[in-house]
Amino acid sequence: MTDQFLLNGKVALVTGASYGIGMAIAKALAGAGATITFNDINAELVEKGVAEYKNSGIEAHGYVCDVTNEDQVDAMVAQIAKEVGVIDILVNNAGIIKRIPMIEMKASEFRQVIDVDLNAPFIVSKAVIPGMIQKGGGKIINICSMMSELGRETVSAYAAAKGGLKMLTKNIASEYGEYNIQCNGIGPGYIATPQTAPLREEGHPFNSFIIAKTPAARWGTPEDLQGPAVFLASSASDFVNGHVLYVDGGILAYIGKQPK
Repeated sequence: MTDQFLLNGKVALVTGASYGIGMAIAKALAGAGATITFNDINAELVEKGVAEYKNSGIEAHGYVCDVTNEDQVDAMVAQIAKEVGVIDILVNNAGIIKRIPMIEMKASEFRQVIDVDLNAPFIVSKAVIPGMIQKGGGKIINICSMMSELGRETVSAYAAAKGGLKMLTKNIASEYGEYNIQCNGIGPGYIATPQTAPLREEGHPFNSFIIAKTPAARWGTPEDLQGPAVFLASSASDFVNGHVLYVDGGILAYIGKQPK
């Protein structure tokens, strides 16, 4: 049965995977046998990413590409097909967040978040789907968020984008499921990364808040996302389509503790 989870011979593109969650997912896909391609908008980050993969024993192929630019994305997908192979697995991981109160946020800032977090997954998915159809199937994994379901102060643009990404996930599944393409999402909870390190210091009120709100009573790790990613990228999930798998330690299932 474990053979269902193998990705031998598959080509995966993980956007924005020069570090962080994207890299953790890419390493997991590589561990299951996939060949890894990734991009970043910054050439220096691509070089650092390739070096880090190499240190982990992974020969990853890095590309400089702005995923909000349709021409650049089309060129990258064509280059990957030529140099590595037609993409079987796409992980739309690249994203940004701007924590600004809504009435203080400029429309241009709102549009930038929408562009990276919602328009880019549309652009990249559109670019890879024809190749998947020709190959007889494929897997698209959109990195959604708990903000695909919830709102929170200062993240109006991010929540709007991730809510839209949830519905884009469902629509890709609806439109291309007949071609044996499965499109699902992963919705991470609060993950321990270098970016969240200041929030996780002992005594920080946000750290206490997250631990109290999480039935698992801890922050997640990038490694917590690896198993779900391999599952959704593999033939083990061939009849799973249009679903968002929330990897959040139970936050979305929990109303919270009663105040004392």
